[in-house]
Amino acid sequence: MTSSNPVKITDTTLRDAHQSLIATRMKTEDMIPLARAIDSIGFFSVEAWGGATFDSCIRYLNDDPWDRLRDLKRELVRTPIQMLLRGQNLVGYRHYPDDVVERFVVAAGKNGVDIFRVFDALNDIRNMAHAMQVVRDIGAHLQGTICYTTSPVHSTEVFIDMARELYAQDCDSICIKDMAGLIMPEAARDLVCGIKREMDILVDLHSHSTSGVSPMSYQAAIEAGVDILDTAMSPFALGTSQPPTESVIAALRGTPRDTGIDIEPLREARNFCLALREKYSGILDPISERVDSDVLVYQLPGGMISNLVSQLKEQDALDRREEVLQEIPRVREDLGYPPLVTPTSQIVGTQAVLNVLVEGDRYKNVTKEVKDYVRGLYGRPPAPIPDHIVTLIIGDKTPYTGRPADLLEPQYEKMKAQAEQAGLVGKEEDVLTYILYPAIAPSFLKGDRKPEEIPSKEPARAATGDIPGEMEVEVDGEIFSVRILSVGGSTVPSAVVTTSKIPREDIAGGVRSNMQGMVLNVAVRRGAEVKKGDTLVVLEAMKMENPIHSPRDGKVGEIFVDAGDVVQPGDVLLVIE
Repeated sequence: MTSSNPVKITDTTLRDAHQSLIATRMKTEDMIPLARAIDSIGFFSVEAWGGATFDSCIRYLNDDPWDRLRDLKRELVRTPIQMLLRGQNLVGYRHYPDDVVERFVVAAGKNGVDIFRVFDALNDIRNMAHAMQVVRDIGAHLQGTICYTTSPVHSTEVFIDMARELYAQDCDSICIKDMAGLIMPEAARDLVCGIKREMDILVDLHSHSTSGVSPMSYQAAIEAGVDILDTAMSPFALGTSQPPTESVIAALRGTPRDTGIDIEPLREARNFCLALREKYSGILDPISERVDSDVLVYQLPGGMISNLVSQLKEQDALDRREEVLQEIPRVREDLGYPPLVTPTSQIVGTQAVLNVLVEGDRYKNVTKEVKDYVRGLYGRPPAPIPDHIVTLIIGDKTPYTGRPADLLEPQYEKMKAQAEQAGLVGKEEDVLTYILYPAIAPSFLKGDRKPEEIPSKEPARAATGDIPGEMEVEVDGEIFSVRILSVGGSTVPSAVVTTSKIPREDIAGGVRSNMQGMVLNVAVRRGAEVKKGDTLVVLEAMKMENPIHSPRDGKVGEIFVDAGDVVQPGDVLLVIE
């Protein structure tokens, strides 16, 4: 199938490109002049919000995501703003009740989102339906999304069947979202042709350059009649990001599919991007920049690779990257071959990290999210989870087979009252921020979080002489124990601070942390009787909740941590006598 219509371009520089290459660390102040330059180019849309940007804004940048959206909307007057919406997960890592989904979509549209790319990590349309209905209700452009992957249970016909379902949902366009760069040219041609043959609808192909195949797949899709291609400005293109905007536009000039976009206006935007790339070069990891054919085996999406590297550095375990990469496809098979895209990429990836780093059998430490996934609380896996894996992870519980959100009670008004009582609400959207990220939103909304410093490209050399591994410092009369992870190194932006009450020495009955993380909850009290396997403490690490279980029956003795404390591997959390 051929077409003579101009190819439309969705530029991803303001969202997926920097998520893929610099772990979503671009600040709003750096986006504004770039957005101003982009607005005159003539793109179909600019993907500038959603995905991991919301999380990173409040977790690392002390940057309000709602303010970002409004600021960008003031600059992008001619160009629609597009966001990536994780269906019932919105921009978080779990399902939210329908009332929260409604409030979020309405607020996003009100503040500047014109096009909603709605997907579900399991391609379970039940998890997309409510968000899609609200998008239609507010009159925004609805782009239904197919998460492309390869496995024994995925095929071109399976994806075309899904496209039929999305078409029946009155989508304005359909996106083939190839988050790991897996789609081969022939598969791209067959899938685009198959959809266009049956449905009169715009088709968008989104792919990453991780495997090096995406430019060839884009060409095959162009020949097959694809309507929209996702690209990124060249300084933030290739590697785990998208193919370059300038290159795709230039390649189509003078052809029947000419985009109609002039090259000259692209130069101003590209020059802004060159300056930003230099500014953020200290966190631009070479692993994310290079072509990696291993992705055809491990299937990690672009944004996950840079974040996985960051997570392993946090755990001081970058040397075990290869073991984790080999474990990821094993965990994915165990869990029924989910496409690896947020949140399933984090669910599978974090569990793979734990399976490698935690001593003992695989699944000795299982995240809450993996348990919920196996219980059916994320939706229907593409393939049934083997019975022995179900038993290993959730015991004799019966997995739920309905729409997960049907189990959730309305939450908005209750959480709004909590946020107001805590003095966290300065504007209506703050309630949504609190609901989405209750662990980190309070400190952000109170103004207590500090932005993460951007490491310099060439860190200063440490002075010669002995450098201590730990030291104590006094801040405002309080003693803190600081463990020095590096001096002058760009891989660790700052030392990790823990309060001096957390011991590291051997203590009889001490239960240690097996990872770096923040204490979300201490689930027991001193003097409580516990059984082996009971949850003692819940840590937030690698964006997932990681329970620390009791290694034995006994009674809770001294507790050394509180919610909000940051702990390191080997820290003693509490004592089980």
